[in-house]
Amino acid sequence: MTSGQPGTGSARPTPTGADAESRPATTAAAGTRTQPARTADKASDKASAETTADHSPVGDGATTGAGPIDDPEADPATSGAARKDTARQADKQGTAAKQDTAEGGTATSDSTAKGSAAAKGSGQATDSKSAKDGDPAKDSGAVDGATKDGDPAKGAKAGDADGPDKADGEAKPVGPERWEAFASAPEPRPSIFTRAGRAVGRFLIHEWTVATLGALALAVLMTWPTLRYPRYTLPQDYWDPSLQAWQMAWSGHILLADPARLWQSNTFFPELWSFAFSDTLLGYAPAGMLGSGPEDAVLRYNIMFVLAHALATLGAYALARQLGAGRIGAAVAGVSYTYAPWLLAQAGHLHVLSNGGIPLALAMLARGHGWSLRHGYRPERRHDGWVYAGWLVAAWQLSLGFGIGLPFAYFLAAAVLVAAVLFFVRRLRTRQPVPFGRRLFTADVLGGVLFAGVGLLMAFPFFRVTELHPYAERTIGDISLFSPPVSGFVTAPGESRIWGGLHEGARAALPWHPEMTLLPGFVLYALAAGGLFFSVWRLRHRLLLLAGVLATMAFAMGTRFFDGTFTYVPLFEHLPGWNGLRTPGRLMLWTTLLLGLLAAGAVTALTDRVRELTAQRIPSWPGPWLRMATLLPLLLVTVEGLNTTPHPVVPTQPAAMRSAQGPMLVLPSNQSLDQHVMLWSTSGFPDVVNGGSGFTPRQLDDVRRVSQSFPDQTSVDYLRTLGVRTVVLLRGQVVGTPWEITIDAPVESLGISRQDVGDAVVYRL
Repeated sequence: MTSGQPGTGSARPTPTGADAESRPATTAAAGTRTQPARTADKASDKASAETTADHSPVGDGATTGAGPIDDPEADPATSGAARKDTARQADKQGTAAKQDTAEGGTATSDSTAKGSAAAKGSGQATDSKSAKDGDPAKDSGAVDGATKDGDPAKGAKAGDADGPDKADGEAKPVGPERWEAFASAPEPRPSIFTRAGRAVGRFLIHEWTVATLGALALAVLMTWPTLRYPRYTLPQDYWDPSLQAWQMAWSGHILLADPARLWQSNTFFPELWSFAFSDTLLGYAPAGMLGSGPEDAVLRYNIMFVLAHALATLGAYALARQLGAGRIGAAVAGVSYTYAPWLLAQAGHLHVLSNGGIPLALAMLARGHGWSLRHGYRPERRHDGWVYAGWLVAAWQLSLGFGIGLPFAYFLAAAVLVAAVLFFVRRLRTRQPVPFGRRLFTADVLGGVLFAGVGLLMAFPFFRVTELHPYAERTIGDISLFSPPVSGFVTAPGESRIWGGLHEGARAALPWHPEMTLLPGFVLYALAAGGLFFSVWRLRHRLLLLAGVLATMAFAMGTRFFDGTFTYVPLFEHLPGWNGLRTPGRLMLWTTLLLGLLAAGAVTALTDRVRELTAQRIPSWPGPWLRMATLLPLLLVTVEGLNTTPHPVVPTQPAAMRSAQGPMLVLPSNQSLDQHVMLWSTSGFPDVVNGGSGFTPRQLDDVRRVSQSFPDQTSVDYLRTLGVRTVVLLRGQVVGTPWEITIDAPVESLGISRQDVGDAVVYRL
């Protein structure tokens, strides 16, 4: 029911019965507040009923007034009538407090609609009434009366349950320690082993770690069984690999023993500058410092053979990534560059396979200059450290040999010139300084000087060789013998597992097929052709790459492209050192790299498109299959690079070579057998007359001619004049030679001694 008349302005809804008993907390809270009443937007009957003493500030009086109503253990002296009076008084004060909160708004109570309307229509009267009912003195008096009827002790105990209250009805702050039990436990500081483990984990899953390990694993698999018997077999054949195994062993040995004798090797005795008779692989000298003897030399060669493939893959991958290709596209470029079918014919030429420094140096230089094919020049990405590293790698690549190093040097010189011209043209066109920086300029100058210095130091011995042996220079006629026809670009060598058997007839039509089968891969051709129309590279860049492919093919044809009048011949006649290159077909290396970049652009565009499709499709169930399909180009390029390269067993070192004193001559002597002798001489490196290289010195020709009648007085006197002290005649090689008859002839009359050592005869002069 409602008390009072509607519309009088002083009527106040009074809760009765269950309503009165349902709001003890609200009534108690109203008895202690001294601030003005809150608006109806911030308080309601429901919120007041659900508020507890733990969540709102409560005074002693409120707790004391509510205590006797809810406490079943109240003072027995308190009668039922007294309890009713106390409850009624508390309800009245609670109702008054609720009406105070209805200023200018809707009175919130469980009274009838008529009482609510009366409260709404009397805003001013309600304000005055609220002020009257909110008088601190009257409120405290009413609460005191309620306390007298109840148990004072229990009221005080209930009021102090949450600690002492602040005066004037201020809210009591709740200590933060109340909620600490609900907070999450702080993360413990990781130990040094945990941090180290996380660092190692991040390193192992880094892109470049994965790329390096992947390149190594692929190199082992694609060159298998090179590492199956690495101390006893050599890939392709045992002639040129034996020579190159000796080169690495000699450079490592002499740099530790007597660096001044580097170019005066123990072979071709008594020739000078003999280490410069062919490409030296000098950059592998640190590996040559490990181990000794022929078996270690063979092991070293096989390890470097595999590592050369891995470095080529990683270098081409890094270049493609720096230019803007995706991971799969860059992997296609790396694999196609390293395992192109035409390179299988070069398996016996480690100086040709050791080409990974070319793309790696280009990638580092591009990174240091902040340039990429996809994004152009970005000055904010410049870093002089990468420039220094790029020039250092380029110098190391040049030290491996001029066969592929010389074209690389001229390419770098042309690239620097073109970049400088474009830089100044852009500056003149925009009339604004293009950011470059002194540090970057200094790095280029110092790096270029280092590269040029290494080139000059490497070139000096070769120029000395051409002065002493002018007949060693190549002629246009020599170039014509090794110049491949256009059919060579679609012909695979016999070592190709996929195309070798199918192209047997095409190889038979080539004059010198080991240097004329130049197929880079039909899959690579197809991907590069697709890259002309669908690619992440800009159109002008695609056209430039295409022009580079066609130009390098024309140069690789030597004199077969319009007699080389506009391509190879001008280079041969005017560029220093170019006349020392006898096999123009090896320029196919640059064609393969450019085709790989075109293919990388196409594969990257494909993977980007697949990623967009899988992101847009709902549901995306074909997504994994589409992403796996992007690996198909990489798989096809890899399969096309499979090989059937033979791995013959290296001839065993004769026992006589281990104890014979130099200078010595080993018979029979010819280009192929002398390369074995060079490898056998790695046991102590005695001076030997034998030697094999890109050309044969005339003195060695004379030795081979005169020694055909050995042992006789003429040959003995001639060898003594040269300084030879020991001659080793191998019984296993004399079949069909003049020594087959004279090997057991007496020699006492010649003033020399003869001794059988194993399967050889040793003559001491």
